[in-house]
Amino acid sequence: MLVVIANNLPPAVRGRMKLWFVEYRPNVFVSGVNDSVADDVVEYLYKYCPVDSGVVIFQKIRKTPGYKIRGIGDTKRSLVEISGLQLVQEKNGDS
Repeated sequence: MLVVIANNLPPAVRGRMKLWFVEYRPNVFVSGVNDSVADDVVEYLYKYCPVDSGVVIFQKIRKTPGYKIRGIGDTKRSLVEISGLQLVQEKNGDS
């Protein structure tokens, strides 16, 4: 499974994403593609999404904890790793 959440995708990328994904809400995509297609989609996103896209990718993997989180550009939340576990952290209003 692959979940992609973006702040702002280019129209060409958004249209291409609709080939493999259900767009649950604007710029929130969910798909049950197999692992090799998921890797291709992630590569595509890294290649064609500018930094201001603010993309967060949640990918199901076969190893513990069962998922991998990646980001492109400035997102509204930060990704942190604690004892090998990836988590999404709310940004402080101060920063």
